[in-house]
Amino acid sequence: MISTFFSHELKAFWRSKNTGKSIAVRIVMAVLILYMLLNMLLVGFFMDKFLKHFFPNDSLVFSFCGIILIYYLFELFSRLQLQELPTLRVQPYLQLPIKRDTIVGYLALTAMFSVFNLWPVILFFPFIFKVVLHDAGGTVALAFIISIFGISIFNNYLALYIKRKANLNGWIFLMVAAVMVLIGLSDFMWHLISIRNISYLFFGNLIHHPVLALVPVLLGAGMFYLNFIYLKQNLYLEELSAKKDKYKSSTEFPILSYFGATGDLVANEIKLMLRNKRPRSSLVMSLLFLFYGLIFYGKPGLKDSDGFKVFVGMFMTGFFIISYGQFMYSWQASHFDGLMVSKVNFTNFLKGKYLLFTVASTAAFLLTIPYVYFGWHVLLIHFIMYLWNLGVSVTIVLYFANRNAKRIDLSRGASFNWEGVGASQLLIGLPLYITPYIIYLPFAIIKHSGLGLAAIAVIGIAGILTRNYWIQVLEADFYKRKFKITEGFRNK
Repeated sequence: MISTFFSHELKAFWRSKNTGKSIAVRIVMAVLILYMLLNMLLVGFFMDKFLKHFFPNDSLVFSFCGIILIYYLFELFSRLQLQELPTLRVQPYLQLPIKRDTIVGYLALTAMFSVFNLWPVILFFPFIFKVVLHDAGGTVALAFIISIFGISIFNNYLALYIKRKANLNGWIFLMVAAVMVLIGLSDFMWHLISIRNISYLFFGNLIHHPVLALVPVLLGAGMFYLNFIYLKQNLYLEELSAKKDKYKSSTEFPILSYFGATGDLVANEIKLMLRNKRPRSSLVMSLLFLFYGLIFYGKPGLKDSDGFKVFVGMFMTGFFIISYGQFMYSWQASHFDGLMVSKVNFTNFLKGKYLLFTVASTAAFLLTIPYVYFGWHVLLIHFIMYLWNLGVSVTIVLYFANRNAKRIDLSRGASFNWEGVGASQLLIGLPLYITPYIIYLPFAIIKHSGLGLAAIAVIGIAGILTRNYWIQVLEADFYKRKFKITEGFRNK
């Protein structure tokens, strides 16, 4: 039966209308993956050199034991962002005399065919055969190989389990991402814990007790079984829909209800983000990029650079506007015709977009308040760029959204997904990133950067106060391109 499922998927792929496009994308993806794997192979082959350089006072095996868990922590974070869920159109099979265990088993087993499961093999095995086998013997080397396979399987199914749960409740993904970020900061920035020591605690003992290699295998088997049970319990569509329908109706959002029809549209937009993969990934990435300032603030070369803080402030308080707004109408592509013939007033539709961005940007600014640690001046620049994003960036993004007529499949993830990307997405970066500097740099050149920041703030406030005018301009521009946009959204 497994071969039958595989055969049906191949036929569905070759008979699809988008087969040519899919093959081209897969070829590009294969080249990129091959390039990454070759790089990892080089790192694995010369890992002994790297470890000796970075940890000159430790033995090679000791330092190797310390980095394994660090790698798997970063790998889990990458899997959550990039690994796709294995899929099968189960509806046609549910009415046939096929055991549910067979269908679920196929979905669970195909999850093993992920490029992520090749990475630790290519990265760690050269070192194991070059160093561990030579220094500790074949039994220990075999124990390391078994352990690495076991942790890879555990990571694989843990990531899939989290993503499946997150499909029903988007907050789960946000909480897991936040926990992982806090773990990383607790080690590499705050030095409250040491992941390296925890890693050595297990793998160091593995050298003396190879039987411990069974622990990762048991953990991997347990996570596989947990995924199997979860899929089996949620195989039927009515079971999934019953669990998904947990969010309240738009009229029951206490704050948004004050905005009337506009608030209802924003409430529906929030539901769209939380219930679908790709728009939800924009929300997740917006939260992650709030840590962007930690990379640069406090560095001597950037300490007094207001120009660079302008970019960082605009990026952190406006990333959601950029990442989500550039596909503003494409998110509703599947039901855009319905919107156009419904009683929805397009002015309210645009006001809903402005309100959504205002809420998101305000939340982002409030979350950047802890950057006051680097000085009140940093927080002031963040506030100025927050005003700029609300007054100018939103209008620019919606203007370019009127020029995007490519539909998006909401159920697909964002990783290596170019669906909906067109020329407007490539051009949008120029006015967004350059415009504030056109205003700021002339003042900075004459050594009056404070006046430049004030000018940005004034223009941002002016944009907010004249928002109704810009909504009318955008509405008129949309109606000129309405039929081209709707036609583009119909093309699958």
